Order: sequence, then structure tokens, then C-alpha cells
Amino acid sequence: MVATRPPLITDDELDDLEREAIGRVRGRVLEIGAGEGENFGAFDPEVEWIGLEPDSDRRRELAQRAREWKHARDPLDAVAERIPLDDASVDAVVGTYVLCSVTDQATALAEVRRVLRPGGTVVFVDHVAAPPGTLKRGIQRVVTPFSRRYCHGCHWDRDTGAALAAAGFEADQARLVRVPSFPFGPTRVLVFRGRVPGEVA
Repeated sequence: MVATRPPLITDDELDDLEREAIGRVRGRVLEIGAGEGENFGAFDPEVEWIGLEPDSDRRRELAQRAREWKHARDPLDAVAERIPLDDASVDAVVGTYVLCSVTDQATALAEVRRVLRPGGTVVFVDHVAAPPGTLKRGIQRVVTPFSRRYCHGCHWDRDTGAALAAAGFEADQARLVRVPSFPFGPTRVLVFRGRVPGEVA
């Protein structure tokens, strides 16, 4: 049986999927690798937002934008592999284009599980590796040492869906799509919303 290719969508359609997934989280929300606050407009205005961003330049911009969006707490200066929060202390964890760049995916996801309360939600959006044995996968493997060095640690060859499953997260909703990318053709992106099985809110 030939596997069905994920649908090819526009960047605007992908933005809509991201905003819909992020907009459904509630309560005390940790955003890892929050960058410069690109996701503020997607969050429900009632969430208690906590941002985590290790890059000092981005964190300064993030702090300013957080105040503009009426979030009182300063962003945390930390990496996802060492989240400075108590166990079971947040209702949801959000990360967009972050799991591609963490140093250790397994450790970061273990930390996400630790700080997430039972029944809590995770939302992750990330580009993912092309299928094994394809030319695109080979190109991603060759490019990754350069993207890791010059693109904020980005790994183009990571199978983030498999990493989420290995960490114990089960999808409530997962969309695998393709978006146009130059010069090597469409890139796969995973929009994942889930939780740990057996943990009930």
C-alpha cells in the first residue's frame, strides 16, 4: 500500500491551524521557546501566560510584547530541558517550531510532562523530517549541521512525531501537512494537540 501524501496547504492556512490549536488552551499556560511573542494574538485573553525563552535578545522583545498583551509575568531565562517550574504546575504547554531546536528532545519532553498537571494539554507545531529513503530526507540530513549552527539550533531531520509518542503523549488531534518551501520542495509540518493517556482532567 502506498502511503498518502499529506495535503499541500498555504502558509496562511497553516497559520489558521496553529491559531486554532493554540486558541483552545486554557488556564495557566507555559509557552516554551516563546521567541518574540508571535503567538500572543492566538491565545485566549483569559490564559495566565508564562513564557520561556533562552535567547537574551528575543527575551527582551518578548518581555515588552508580553506587557503590551497585558501579561504580567516576565519571561523565564531558561531552556526547555530545565524548566524552572514546580511539578504539575501548568494546565497546558505550547511550543511552535521549538522541538526542532532544543538540544535534547527527550529531556525537554520529559520536563514538559513533569510541569504539566494531570489531564493537561500540549500543543506543538513543528516542521518534521521527510519520509525515510527520500531525496528530501537525505537533503535534510546534509543541511542540518548548517541549520543547527546558523538557524538557532534548528534540526531539519528530526522525527518529532515519533519523539512525542516516545515521550508518552497521545494526540487528541494531529494534522500532518505540507507547506511550500524553497528550494527543495514542500516541507512537512505537524500540528499536534494531545495529552498523556490515562491522565484525566
